[in-house]
Amino acid sequence: MFIDNAKIHVKAGDGGKGCSSYFRDTRVEHGKANGGDGGDGGHVIMRADPSIYTLLDFQYQRHFKAESGKHGSSSDKSGARGQNSIIRVPVGTVVSDMTTGCLIRDMNEPGVEVVVAQGGPGGHGNSRKRDAEPGGPGEERELELNLKLIADVGIVGFPNAGKSTLISKISNATPKIASYPFTTKAPSLGVVLREDDDSEFIIADIPGLIRGAHLGRGLGDQFLKHVERTKILIHLVDMAGVDGRDPCDDYRVINSELKAFSKELAKKKQILVANKMDLSAAKANIRNFKKQFKKKILEISALESNGLEALLEAIVKNLKKDSY
Repeated sequence: MFIDNAKIHVKAGDGGKGCSSYFRDTRVEHGKANGGDGGDGGHVIMRADPSIYTLLDFQYQRHFKAESGKHGSSSDKSGARGQNSIIRVPVGTVVSDMTTGCLIRDMNEPGVEVVVAQGGPGGHGNSRKRDAEPGGPGEERELELNLKLIADVGIVGFPNAGKSTLISKISNATPKIASYPFTTKAPSLGVVLREDDDSEFIIADIPGLIRGAHLGRGLGDQFLKHVERTKILIHLVDMAGVDGRDPCDDYRVINSELKAFSKELAKKKQILVANKMDLSAAKANIRNFKKQFKKKILEISALESNGLEALLEAIVKNLKKDSY
């Protein structure tokens, strides 16, 4: 199951108590103070792990606590530091403080780490000619985790436009495919490897968007965030209109939703693609589409694997431009 949002509670370890102790010996009436310091509490640390792809585990475990520091003891012995608690999250997770609403860290690269709760300091022992002190409390926080997929290319379009079929044909992704809307209920990631030019890129199939997606209709607001990080978009249009929709209207609506969700998202480079060109209705529809929109459009049939090589070449070309 793909889960891209979670709320968790973290608690760092408390500092250990400083020890109040005096040297004891039959020959010494008033021994020297020799109480050791308490150990610092462990931190709660978040780490981006490329082997994790979803926040599903956080649906079952929401509380994370680091170990408290050990107490100091006599003979100037300091307490041991508490063990850190390491929380592994998918690469692309955005960590925010729920109380303040502030961004803590965007875990956008493998191995990135951030301390999300600081361990409490250990208390001082009385060996420094002052009273022993208790340890400080560990930091406690309510955190929100939001996963945004990291992909080079994102496929957007209405439900049943053929996005899942397309990604299954050109990459190693194996999404569920059926001829009814909303087959895809979670984003899918695929890796495209081309032997011709040794190019490689990651492509994301975003669940179908509908009118009002930016307001949450059809969970659209949850899906749109997954194309924010992409370099380019494939705007896939069902040119045959198999669900009785007008391809021209579909094109306008998707662009409108992208703009309403984010101006930056609307400005992303798009490769406009007409799908289902193997169906007879698509021929008449694309003539009308070209009259209304003076844009370059690639014609494909994902089901029949027609036109896919030209599409891949266009993707690679645009990705190279973006890297300059």
